[in-house]
Amino acid sequence: MKEITSHSNPIIKQVVRLRERKERDETHLFLIEGYRELSRALMGKVPIETLFIAPEFFLGSNENQLIQDISSFAEIIRCPPSVFSKMSYRDRPDGLLAVAKITRRSLDDLSSIIQKSPNPFLVIAESIEKPGNLGSILRSSDGVKVDAVIVCDPCTDVFNPNVVRASVGTLFTMPVIETTTDLLLPFLHNAKIAILAATPHAAKEYYHVDMKKPLAIVVGTEQYGLSEKWMKESSLQVRIPMLGIADSLNVATATTLLLYEVLRQRSFV
Repeated sequence: MKEITSHSNPIIKQVVRLRERKERDETHLFLIEGYRELSRALMGKVPIETLFIAPEFFLGSNENQLIQDISSFAEIIRCPPSVFSKMSYRDRPDGLLAVAKITRRSLDDLSSIIQKSPNPFLVIAESIEKPGNLGSILRSSDGVKVDAVIVCDPCTDVFNPNVVRASVGTLFTMPVIETTTDLLLPFLHNAKIAILAATPHAAKEYYHVDMKKPLAIVVGTEQYGLSEKWMKESSLQVRIPMLGIADSLNVATATTLLLYEVLRQRSFV
């Protein structure tokens, strides 16, 4: 097993640079940190290239099996705690951090997914700005087993370390499609998938609308909500009751409410 003990080693410096989107775009590499995240990356057959370990940070006894599984196709590098802490983007690292290749899915992949689904259920995240919100949306989407999450006109990078962390690795175990509004809208219309948008101005609360048919729930930016184009093209508009002084929920929280209402309705079909 290779070992790196110097903070100034160029390999360590490159890992640190992968926190930045520019470096990820140029190298087509990204970071995966944490036992759960790496376990799900393994389940999703993510092409891991290098795994850095610091056994002093391990939290349990399952790490060795995970390392053994990854070692069959990736390089393992051991680091002392101080060097590992320099690479880690967590307050409390657990001693596992990997560099992996970025792979992306397109509308061609979505077409195949929809054809296999008896009742398509999609989530569309338009121009989400905060990585933590996008990761939380992925986690909730995994919880109700949506067919795919579509990141539309992205502002944040899907492979941002905080997306990986907030999604708890579900980024790797469910289809995530990246595309634009102009390409996606005609695709949804041709596939006869209804578009549901949440707005405070809608006449009906979200639990009074039929969500059992093929459906795409679309949510928008944290500050401005959905764009006018998506509001215009939506066939269903709903509102989430707000009884206090705030006029809206956090986008990830609002998405979770809508997703579990779909699950509730479809569970009683």
